Amino acid sequence: MSLRSLFNRLFKDRDEFDLTSGSIARPMFYLSLPIVVTNLFQTAYNLADTYWLGQYSTNALAAISFAFPVVFLLISLGTGLSVAGSVLVAQHVGAGESERAEYAASQTVSIATLGSLLLSAIGYPFVDDILALLGASPAVHAGATAYMEVITVGIVFMFGFFVFMSLMRGYGDTVTPMMVMFGSVVLNIILDPFLINGWSVFPEMGIQGAAVATVVCRAGAAIVGLWIMLRGTRGVHISLSKMTPNLTYAKKLVSLGAPASLEGAGRALSVNFLLVIVGTFSTSVVAGYGIGTRVFSVIFLPAIAVSQGVETMTGQNVGAGKEGRAERVNHITALALFGLLSAVAAIVWLGAPQIATVFSNDPEVIAVSTEFLRYVAPTFGFIGVMRAYTGGFRGTGYTIIAAAITIATLGFIRLPAAWLGTTMLQFGQSGIWIAFAISNVLGGIIAYLWFIRGSWQNADVRTSDDELGHSAVANDD
Repeated sequence: MSLRSLFNRLFKDRDEFDLTSGSIARPMFYLSLPIVVTNLFQTAYNLADTYWLGQYSTNALAAISFAFPVVFLLISLGTGLSVAGSVLVAQHVGAGESERAEYAASQTVSIATLGSLLLSAIGYPFVDDILALLGASPAVHAGATAYMEVITVGIVFMFGFFVFMSLMRGYGDTVTPMMVMFGSVVLNIILDPFLINGWSVFPEMGIQGAAVATVVCRAGAAIVGLWIMLRGTRGVHISLSKMTPNLTYAKKLVSLGAPASLEGAGRALSVNFLLVIVGTFSTSVVAGYGIGTRVFSVIFLPAIAVSQGVETMTGQNVGAGKEGRAERVNHITALALFGLLSAVAAIVWLGAPQIATVFSNDPEVIAVSTEFLRYVAPTFGFIGVMRAYTGGFRGTGYTIIAAAITIATLGFIRLPAAWLGTTMLQFGQSGIWIAFAISNVLGGIIAYLWFIRGSWQNADVRTSDDELGHSAVANDD
């Protein structure tokens, strides 16, 4: 079998499957697999920067460690508008309202662009202060500042590409963004060493070179994405005539997107707050915790991708008035993820020491990470359940419920449980692992119980005539 035929079998275009009728498993697979690959490409971005900066200097590597949490927070803010646009496009596509889907996409692009420019203008002057607040030492502060200043200036391109991916996903096309991301990653891997080290005709820019490479590659991907959407031959279509910002529509996007941004920011902040508790233990515990979280980040890539697939399938079926099918999408996916991740959990539990050895040869670190993985692995399936149903809530437009479940699980269950277990109950480091396990199980149960209440039914966030304004087609009838 040739590589091309294998690709065609694994990755199918939106026109080759229907999200609102027929099988559920088949379209979910073809929708989610490209998202998994795209997320892996995103990881490659970070690995390339980390590798080349590690070769350049220890200070540069430390500086980017301070910069990454800030970048992640900025990305979380941009994710909200992207999710809102994706949900609106999905519901209009499901309802067969192509003109309104085009209007939703066009407005999302223009409003997200304005929002990113505003964020850039506000954030740039305070980059230095934010990094100082995070505790960057003098040795790494200058490098981290140089990196973040470039990223902040180029944030419009980062937002632009995320919006492109989300809008295409709302339509049901996840293959095109995957291909664009692949080109962007390859270019970044090539540019990084030249700009960081000053190879050939390029000046030596150090950590700032990594930022420039990232912005250039994101800019290229965003421009290609914009061109694809303006042409309208693949996936969603946008029109310049419908991009004049509509204040009423902007409020709609913000009301849908703000909870999604809050959900992403909540995840980022909970990780940082938990580090405060972890940091009270020995270096071996901190290192073991780091290994465990790295393993989780790889294992849960499919769950994240499937969650985004559920979001799209739920949105299109709600738009088509097929709420029963939307409900089945969520239940079937939750059950499948529970089974898949439970099977993976068994492998992780049995092979925990061997997995830890890949990352460290220190016996104490291996022992800690093994303990961590064996406490938490049996609850992997519940994370799949929570991811499936929160994706469904986003697809219906109830982004606030998805955010509430995530924040409650991480902020009001995991963090207090970790503090209680390590201090008052004196479980030591095991208290942290127990907190992970408890929060995972309760998160899955809460998401399931909230979903079966049916409060999401009759959800419809599609654009009304009043919200369309004078620049859009009033009906698709």
